[in-house]
This record gives sequence, C-alpha cells and structure tokens, in this order.
Amino acid sequence: MKLMRYGDRYGSKIPCIVDGDGVARDASAIVSDFGPRTLTPETIAALKAADPASLPVADIEGKRLAPPVAQPFNIYCIGLNYSDHAAEAGMPVPDEPILFNKSTGTFCGANDNLLYSPKMTKLDWEVELGIVIGKKALNITKDQAPDHILGYTLVNDVSERSWQLERGGQWAKGKSFPNFCPTGPCLVTGDALGDPQALGMWLDVNGERMQTGNTATMVFDCATIVSYLSEFMQLEPGDLICTGTPPGVGMGMTPQKFLKIGDTVRLGIDGLGEQTQTVVAL
Repeated sequence: MKLMRYGDRYGSKIPCIVDGDGVARDASAIVSDFGPRTLTPETIAALKAADPASLPVADIEGKRLAPPVAQPFNIYCIGLNYSDHAAEAGMPVPDEPILFNKSTGTFCGANDNLLYSPKMTKLDWEVELGIVIGKKALNITKDQAPDHILGYTLVNDVSERSWQLERGGQWAKGKSFPNFCPTGPCLVTGDALGDPQALGMWLDVNGERMQTGNTATMVFDCATIVSYLSEFMQLEPGDLICTGTPPGVGMGMTPQKFLKIGDTVRLGIDGLGEQTQTVVAL
C-alpha cells in the first residue's frame, strides 16, 4: 500500500491511496486523514483491505504535495548509522544507536522550500530512510518490530552544521529549524516495499551527485532501531524515525561544501520516490 496526502500546510488534506497505475485515489471515505490520532489498527486494516479502484480519483490538480502522514508527535533520528559516513565525519562507528531529536516544527512536504536564516553558515543535506510507526511500541523485541512499523518514507535530514557542532549542547540545536525535515512524497508499507535493507539512495545538489548509498550498509537495521528505541520510550503511531545517511554530506568533503540561497537539492530512495527543494531566504 502506498499513501500520499495533498493540501496546504495549514489547511485540510486529501488522504490518498495510490493505485497500481500510480493514480491517487481519495481515501477520505475511510479516514479523514493519516495521522497520529487516526492511524489505529482498525483504520490501517481498513485501508489495506480497500480496493483502490473503488475509490474516487483524488482532486489533486494544482494542490501542494503534503507529507504522507500528518505531523507526528515525535521525530527521532539515528546518528552515524552508516560506517562510511562515520568515517568521513572522523567519528568511530557507534556500539549502540546514537539518538537525537528534531523539533516537530521541522516537518514539511517533500518539495517545500528549505529556509535559509541570516545566521546560517553551514547548511547541509542528508538523504535518509524514514520509518513511520503504526502502533504503540514499548519494550518490544527485534522480531516484533516489523509488526509495529506502518511503513517507510524518504527524508532529507537537513542540518546547520555550525549550530550542531560549534555551539555546544546537543545535536538537536542544528537539526530543528523549520523545514529541516522534508518528508515524502509517499509512505509505502513493508509488504509493498520489500526488504528495507536493500534500497539504493542518492542526493544531488544543483544536478551534481553528492550522495550514493544503500540501506544495506546501515550499522543498525530498521528492526533493531525500533526495538532499541522502545527500550527507552513508548513509540506512538505516526512517529517518524530518521535512520541515518550514507557518505557524501557537505561537511565531509574537502573542501567542505554547503548550501546557499538558490541551490536546488534533489534526492531519492528506491521504491519511495523523489524530493526536490530550493533554498530560499527566510
């Protein structure tokens, strides 16, 4: 099952199931929206059981592509989860997943603009696989984890490196500016996506390839991450987990490269579509 949503940032959204021909079908007769308060096991079962062909074609002409689920209660991130990215950052491969948070205010659509503050100097990119939780998870095992995952999505974990690494404190400081978490275009359930640990991923800046990687090289796989986080906190439906990035970030280059106003970022993951963002002045 593939889910998408359309609508203005602060207005109502059209929840859609994408049929086999790539046509967005309006699922609002089943659920008013895809989000933390509506993604119950019963609703998810009803969505999976629905025949997309029986649903009306969604009226999405000219409408904004929204994130595939409504704003989550929590956005968690795993740092240095690709061994080759840890090497380019000059940091050791972690023994346990490194956890940090992004503000929920970072959450935005796949093609929304990236905002450049006058106080930024080192704006960077990170293509990542996102996990969306489907039901509450607390103290679950790795084997139980897939049953708690609704699906997967594409994320750009945008980062301001000077705030993250040069201003003291936690990484969240450099990860939490508005629009620092473009998400989508779609959410794909595990049964439709296949093995989440065998997905090619890439990112271009102004048409130049910067990142090329594969989720097969993750240090901690998706099921391990979900089980691990559930040891410390209760994961809620709709929660987003960003699972780390392969090498090729601007900070790791010699000389370093960072985004500036007018730059265009394009990224994708196999089976999860593509995003395109433009950096604009705040």
